[in-house]
Amino acid sequence: MKAQRTTSEPRSGAEGTSASRAPSTAIRIESLRKDFGQGDVLKGVTLEIAPGEFFTLLGSSGCGKTTLLRCIAGFEKPSAGSVSFGGRDVTRIDPWNRDVGFVFQNYALWPHLSVFDNIAYGLRTRKRPQAEIDRKVREALELIGLPEIEHRLPGQLSGGQQQRIAIARALVFDPQVLLLDEPLSNLDAKLRVRMRREIREIQRRLGITSVYVTHDQEEALEISDRIAVMDEGAVRQIGTPDEVYERPADRFTAGFVGKSNFVEGYIEGEIFRSSGGASLPLPPGPRPDGELFICFRPERVEVAVGGEGSFAAKILDSSFLGSSVLCQAELEDGTVILLDSRQRRVAGESLQLRLLDCVFFPRKPL
Repeated sequence: MKAQRTTSEPRSGAEGTSASRAPSTAIRIESLRKDFGQGDVLKGVTLEIAPGEFFTLLGSSGCGKTTLLRCIAGFEKPSAGSVSFGGRDVTRIDPWNRDVGFVFQNYALWPHLSVFDNIAYGLRTRKRPQAEIDRKVREALELIGLPEIEHRLPGQLSGGQQQRIAIARALVFDPQVLLLDEPLSNLDAKLRVRMRREIREIQRRLGITSVYVTHDQEEALEISDRIAVMDEGAVRQIGTPDEVYERPADRFTAGFVGKSNFVEGYIEGEIFRSSGGASLPLPPGPRPDGELFICFRPERVEVAVGGEGSFAAKILDSSFLGSSVLCQAELEDGTVILLDSRQRRVAGESLQLRLLDCVFFPRKPL
């Protein structure tokens, strides 16, 4: 399966880090459980986040990702398990003593305070000298690219500007960890794309360990060093964007991250035979035995020039998406699959297709 971006191994955070900042901090979550009285919202989550890493918690609403983030921040106390920063157990430490910056989904700016006073709030509660407050607020405004608006009120700012102020407020006191809870969900689509890139650039420049919550798969794939895919309070897979997209660990991850085709059947030599009788020649590679699901991405199906190693399909519908054309096609047994034909197709058109890559999952419940 073809990844949507290429990424390196998790960054150490040393490159681009300001000399005045403290070293980046590792985070370890160990067997974390959270029960609000109606069953576990978090079910024994264990994961490690490297110093300076941009780590994303990805999942649908209600999967537990925000609860996990709030446990890391200290806003929620876990029912069991532990949270550690740099080897120090902070599980029972209050949020204001954890040295974390938190960016909320709704910005949470004080409407009656100026931009300067909103950003300075955390420094004043920590009783920093006024000269230091003035210097750090100016530095924070320069960091987010808004040096001239310190006297404005939040209501005089655009959504993107308000989000930048929320980020500046979270970073101004040099926290060990930056936590972001779906910070772009209130912005329009084009602004979300621009802002996520700006957030990533700020994180790279500072080298700060960051945990980012989102339900947007494209967003997670573009900006993350690594991703934890969550479902019903558990982590399904942890990996780089390439690993999660190209080699999903299970059917849930394959279906949640990007578009996938699933066809039930079994392998016979070099052919996958669907339960309905369709035959799909397989690409080279190891193959399991028994009844299973074959899984492949739409872009990993190509229109074949010749008939060898190909299978027949009939176009049902096509959608022009700008950079691609997503088609629905029917196999000989009536199974409907998605493919990226790279050009418009007419309903009823017969094609020969070839499978370029696939993964296999055992035939068992999700």
